[in-house]
Amino acid sequence: VNPGSLRIFICNLQFLRRIFVLHFFIFYFFYDFSSLFPYTHNLSILSNIMSSTFSGDETAPFFGFLGAAAALVFSCMGAAYGTAKSGVGVASMGVMRPELVMKSIVPVVMAGVLGIYGLIIAVIISTGINPKAKSYYLFDGYAHLSSGLSCGLAGLSAGMAIGIVGDAGVRANAQQPKLFVGMILILIFAEALALYGLIVGIILSSRAGQSWAD
Repeated sequence: VNPGSLRIFICNLQFLRRIFVLHFFIFYFFYDFSSLFPYTHNLSILSNIMSSTFSGDETAPFFGFLGAAAALVFSCMGAAYGTAKSGVGVASMGVMRPELVMKSIVPVVMAGVLGIYGLIIAVIISTGINPKAKSYYLFDGYAHLSSGLSCGLAGLSAGMAIGIVGDAGVRANAQQPKLFVGMILILIFAEALALYGLIVGIILSSRAGQSWAD
């Protein structure tokens, strides 16, 4: 390779680099830089549309919908456990005493009601989340989250209690019929735990929309 031609080639590269840098700065200072990237212009338009249609904190609905999901999921988990656990006892008892099956179905019914509690709270929370109609702040999201957790976890604990008591109660009732009234009383007090969670959940969900930002 001729050293002279190599030197000329390197000088040309340096000259082209300087020309490119000069044109870049001229374009940057005298023209709109966003025209280089038209997608950024679309992003700005999208952000303006979102800001015009959304009112409140953008992360607040996450906590609200999480509360609705927690209320339904945990309550249904308690209902499923209570139904399955007491259902096993009813099936085992029904082999020897089939005439007591319908009388011993009470724990299954009481366990199934727990899912309705979670459904009620989930519907109340989901209907209260409408940022386009009313501002939705973090206070509202936290209120809905605590409402869903209180109802869901209370329903889960009540379902576990109903399942364990129902399984042992129907087996004992088959051997000693006098235990039926006692079993029903225990199931009622276990069901009251989920009712407490439902009441507190309704009160907490009603607190949404009362933040200082309004």
